[in-house]
Amino acid sequence: MCLAIPALLLELRAGDQALVDLGGIRKPISIALVPEAQVGDYVIVHVGHAIGRIDPEEAQRTLALFGEMAQLVAAQDEAQERAQA
Repeated sequence: MCLAIPALLLELRAGDQALVDLGGIRKPISIALVPEAQVGDYVIVHVGHAIGRIDPEEAQRTLALFGEMAQLVAAQDEAQERAQA
Protein backbone atom coordinates (compact mmCIF):
# COMPACT_ATOMS: atom_id res chain seq x y z
CA MET A 1 0.00 0.00 0.00
CA CYS A 2 1.24 3.49 -0.82
CA LEU A 3 0.45 6.75 0.88
CA ALA A 4 0.54 10.11 -0.87
CA ILE A 5 -0.08 13.35 1.00
CA PRO A 6 -1.41 16.68 -0.27
CA ALA A 7 1.11 19.49 0.12
CA LEU A 8 1.06 23.18 -0.74
CA LEU A 9 3.74 24.18 -3.24
CA LEU A 10 5.57 27.17 -1.76
CA GLU A 11 8.56 27.70 -4.03
CA LEU A 12 9.89 26.51 -7.37
CA ARG A 13 13.61 25.74 -7.45
CA ALA A 14 16.14 24.86 -10.12
CA GLY A 15 16.43 21.34 -11.49
CA ASP A 16 12.76 20.29 -11.16
CA GLN A 17 12.90 20.88 -7.40
CA ALA A 18 10.38 22.68 -5.22
CA LEU A 19 9.61 23.47 -1.59
CA VAL A 20 6.28 22.33 -0.15
CA ASP A 21 4.43 22.67 3.14
CA LEU A 22 3.34 19.34 4.60
CA GLY A 23 1.22 20.24 7.61
CA GLY A 24 3.63 22.91 8.83
CA ILE A 25 6.77 21.04 7.80
CA ARG A 26 8.65 22.48 4.85
CA LYS A 27 10.25 19.85 2.65
CA PRO A 28 12.13 19.92 -0.64
CA ILE A 29 10.64 17.62 -3.28
CA SER A 30 11.00 16.79 -6.95
CA ILE A 31 8.35 18.09 -9.35
CA ALA A 32 9.83 16.35 -12.41
CA LEU A 33 6.62 14.32 -12.82
CA VAL A 34 4.40 17.43 -12.54
CA PRO A 35 6.23 20.14 -14.50
CA GLU A 36 3.03 22.22 -14.82
CA ALA A 37 2.80 22.72 -11.04
CA GLN A 38 2.96 26.34 -9.89
CA VAL A 39 3.41 28.11 -6.56
CA GLY A 40 0.09 27.95 -4.70
CA ASP A 41 -0.94 24.61 -6.20
CA TYR A 42 -1.58 21.58 -4.05
CA VAL A 43 0.36 18.54 -5.19
CA ILE A 44 0.20 14.93 -4.08
CA VAL A 45 3.58 13.92 -2.62
CA HIS A 46 4.83 10.35 -2.44
CA VAL A 47 8.36 9.56 -1.22
CA GLY A 48 9.68 13.01 -2.03
CA HIS A 49 8.10 13.35 -5.47
CA ALA A 50 5.04 15.26 -6.58
CA ILE A 51 2.97 12.76 -8.55
CA GLY A 52 0.02 14.97 -9.46
CA ARG A 53 -1.89 18.14 -8.74
CA ILE A 54 -5.03 18.17 -6.60
CA ASP A 55 -7.94 20.57 -6.26
CA PRO A 56 -7.46 22.86 -3.20
CA GLU A 57 -10.84 21.87 -1.72
CA GLU A 58 -10.05 18.17 -2.06
CA ALA A 59 -6.63 18.76 -0.51
CA GLN A 60 -8.23 20.50 2.49
CA ARG A 61 -10.77 17.68 2.94
CA THR A 62 -8.01 15.08 2.82
CA LEU A 63 -5.82 16.99 5.29
CA ALA A 64 -8.81 17.40 7.63
CA LEU A 65 -9.40 13.62 7.51
CA PHE A 66 -5.74 12.99 8.34
CA GLY A 67 -6.13 15.35 11.30
CA GLU A 68 -9.22 13.50 12.52
CA MET A 69 -7.43 10.16 12.24
CA ALA A 70 -4.50 11.51 14.27
CA GLN A 71 -6.88 12.69 16.99
CA LEU A 72 -8.61 9.30 17.11
CA VAL A 73 -5.29 7.47 17.41
CA ALA A 74 -4.15 9.82 20.18
CA ALA A 75 -7.42 9.33 22.08
CA GLN A 76 -7.16 5.56 21.68
CA ASP A 77 -3.55 5.57 22.93
CA GLU A 78 -4.58 7.68 25.92
CA ALA A 79 -7.43 5.29 26.76
CA GLN A 80 -5.07 2.32 26.59
CA GLU A 81 -2.58 4.04 28.90
CA ARG A 82 -5.35 4.77 31.43
CA ALA A 83 -6.55 1.17 31.27
CA GLN A 84 -3.04 -0.13 31.99
CA ALA A 85 -2.50 2.22 34.96
